Amino acid sequence: MQIRRGLTYNDVLLVPKRTPLSSRSEADLKTRFTRNISLNVPLVSANMATVTEHKMAIAMARNGGLGVIHQFGTIEEQVEEVKKVKRSTSYVIERPLTVQEHITLGQAIDTMNGQGVTSLLVMRNDDLVGIFTSRDYLFETDLSKRISEVMTPREKLIVAPYGISLEEAKVILHMHRIEKLPLEEHGRLLGLITTKDIMKIESWPHANRDSKGRLRVGGAIGVKDDLLRAEALIAAGVDVLVLDIAHAHSDDIIACLRSLKKNFSIDVMVGNIATAEAARDLIEAGADGLKVGIGPSPVCTTRIISGSGVPQLTAILDVVSVAQAYGIPVCADGGMKYPGDVSKALGAGASSVFSGSFFAGTDEAPGIILSKDGKKYKKYMGSASYDSNHERKEHQVGKRVKEKLDVFVEGVAVLVDYKGPVEEVIKGILKGVQSGFSYCGARTIEEMQKNAEFIEISSSGWEESLSRGSKLSE
Repeated sequence: MQIRRGLTYNDVLLVPKRTPLSSRSEADLKTRFTRNISLNVPLVSANMATVTEHKMAIAMARNGGLGVIHQFGTIEEQVEEVKKVKRSTSYVIERPLTVQEHITLGQAIDTMNGQGVTSLLVMRNDDLVGIFTSRDYLFETDLSKRISEVMTPREKLIVAPYGISLEEAKVILHMHRIEKLPLEEHGRLLGLITTKDIMKIESWPHANRDSKGRLRVGGAIGVKDDLLRAEALIAAGVDVLVLDIAHAHSDDIIACLRSLKKNFSIDVMVGNIATAEAARDLIEAGADGLKVGIGPSPVCTTRIISGSGVPQLTAILDVVSVAQAYGIPVCADGGMKYPGDVSKALGAGASSVFSGSFFAGTDEAPGIILSKDGKKYKKYMGSASYDSNHERKEHQVGKRVKEKLDVFVEGVAVLVDYKGPVEEVIKGILKGVQSGFSYCGARTIEEMQKNAEFIEISSSGWEESLSRGSKLSE
């Protein structure tokens, strides 16, 4: 038996090269997540219950990356998270929230609060008859009134034709000093443009958007309810599916992938894998992207429990050796503690990186802030940890579960430092990555992959590297 040497991020450094860049800011980080889904920055937040729900996905997309909504709830719950992302910012809201004119103010307010919106379009059957906003009930005490009694009626509305350009819409909104512009075609309500959405679009010029101006978002699925969940997520507007299994190089996953590609016209990222053979089998089954990483995460114990895995840098190199020939992007999942690790992953051939630990502990990550010994923390759970399994069981049965569950675990739960807004974390990572590009003389990710030269270092070399460094996250 020949035993290969496996390397991870701490085992290597990128060799500096002559650079044409006068500033690290010249490095362009645009890339691909899958065959047809692009990113403005190569950062993707992991589909973990303590990492990515709609708040994280919105923040990631606004900053040019992508968030993948986790699958550890009901289909309906995941769909609602996706809808919240798609509704958060868009040029045209193509399915504006509508209510019938006979509902009460109390019902209307409950609807607005539940959907996270500040206005409702009021209908009489299929006809637009008014608009109801938060200002209409500001000092109202009788919530039993019908919405039609206080709404702005149709005759006072300014309505524009569906298909109007953004610039034309801005002129109309400014001219009439209004904030909502319903769009109709042949008398049918087809959309809505709002001042708030236009301001959001202009406030986030590098956001990752779809063709309709909405933020992009991914949705994770497993094998148990793959087709049902996929169908519901696609109907909600999800941009990409992530078929996420701990060991994706399996007959079941290959069959599942083929079924997804046969039934739906959407990109599917598949993971996790760690070998060239797995890459070839999944690409030939229809994968639009490959997610690499068996056990590198700080909250994953797969390598310890099972004794199986491949050190992450070697795994990326092996998968890329096959995926590159097919033109399929590779996403490096886990094992990164420093911005420099992202540079190394991209230099090894990955097109993007997938992380939970970078983004856990931020304001946008689900969960409450905990205090311990005068410091602030948030909980970060591996998806295969006991704590995660226990929380999912309690959520499933709708009550507290006191008895210990009989489940097999390959993960742990930890407390991570509270980090504040995720935007600041993203900025810190990107500055480090752009610096790494500059040292390698690369303006783009493609040039980085071409220019990257690794040198293996000793443990003393790593200690020397650490002497003045500090981790971005645990």
